Amino acid sequence: MQPYAAGLADILLARERLAPTLSPTPVLRSRGIDRLAGRELHFKCEPFQRGGSFKIRGALNAVLGLSPDQASRGVVTHSSGNFAAALAIAAGIRGIPAFVVMPEDAPAVKVAAVREYGGEVIFCHRSQRAATAEAVRQRTGAAFLHPYDQPAVIAGQGTLLLELLEQAPALDAVIAPVGGGGLVSGIALAAREAAPQLRVYAAEPLGADDAARSKAAGQRLPQEDPRTLADGLRTALGEHTWPVVRDLVSEVVTVSEEEIVTAMRMIWERLKVVTEPSGAVALAAAMKLPPQARRVGVVLSGGNVELASLPF
Repeated sequence: MQPYAAGLADILLARERLAPTLSPTPVLRSRGIDRLAGRELHFKCEPFQRGGSFKIRGALNAVLGLSPDQASRGVVTHSSGNFAAALAIAAGIRGIPAFVVMPEDAPAVKVAAVREYGGEVIFCHRSQRAATAEAVRQRTGAAFLHPYDQPAVIAGQGTLLLELLEQAPALDAVIAPVGGGGLVSGIALAAREAAPQLRVYAAEPLGADDAARSKAAGQRLPQEDPRTLADGLRTALGEHTWPVVRDLVSEVVTVSEEEIVTAMRMIWERLKVVTEPSGAVALAAAMKLPPQARRVGVVLSGGNVELASLPF
């Protein structure tokens, strides 16, 4: 029995499913950032992905993996961020309805994106997201897809690493932001078989550090009142993602809010890439990696920024 949510075979199948629709995102370099970091950084730029973030990889893989009968009644999820838009896009590609439960305080730019892509938004109190999604599922018969803690979603996110290894061979480390853990879990599961020498790091805000605390304690600990401008990382590790972070992620590196803002400015100014705070967390943490991490893939996870809320 497979001990983790997905294996390389699942990730390769996901890549086959996604290839006709999604193009590889670019990898960019900056000599200036390399000098500041004291290492060679290769930026995997998911802001250029369809929908503006890596989330479409997992959403589309999960939607395309549904049987015709399952898909016919649509899909439902709860998400305040990029998965919401990604699921709406994926459902549109397959021609089925998407019901997206969002908290009342969700960023306006992300609510607008869901509607633009054809999804139906159902608002609720932040504490009632799961219950509201279940009520929608019962009313519509739609298939529930978890935004990060679902094997097909995790496998889809793992396709990012396969692309990165082709674009930047001989990396000795890769670092990605962690909230719920779907992205870093997919990366770690792909690396486990495709590049076992690769060290996988997770980057997390100090104000939402359940992954770091859980890894240090050896048990999954609940998120405690997350407070960070990186709104996409306020979620906690899930049942499927926690074992992967526990066993396959070398270290969870935490960063302050000031470090996130500095990294965000650096990406905008030097790479000329619009990156949201959650994506900038990976660069902030990459500046603090141990010396042996010399050639590092840095995942810029998304670029859906609400301009009115910029910290600078």
